[in-house]
Amino acid sequence: MTAVNSNLFKNVPDPLPEELFECLFKRDNIQIERIISQGHMTPAGQWYDQDWDEWVILLQGQATLLYEKDRQTFHLNAGDYLLIPAHTRHRVEWTQPDLHTVWLAVHLH
Repeated sequence: MTAVNSNLFKNVPDPLPEELFECLFKRDNIQIERIISQGHMTPAGQWYDQDWDEWVILLQGQATLLYEKDRQTFHLNAGDYLLIPAHTRHRVEWTQPDLHTVWLAVHLH
């Protein structure tokens, strides 16, 4: 395997017209991606419903996630993490508009 050296906080387009999703690593049943938001949220009426578990950690910024079933809200700050079980319908309700919100998402297929 070739060594890869990069930085999660570098190479971010400015302005950021759409949320940025970037695959950092993928093998067999795991995928790690960097997500960068800045005032982005899931469009009204849309929900993520994945066939796999997703573990996310917020590295920078702030965000609010909402689970559809029980309307449970999670207010995340830098360092907070959350496991989203498979088929848990969820959405991003808010991300900090004046700073890049940097997520690390681990998808467990």
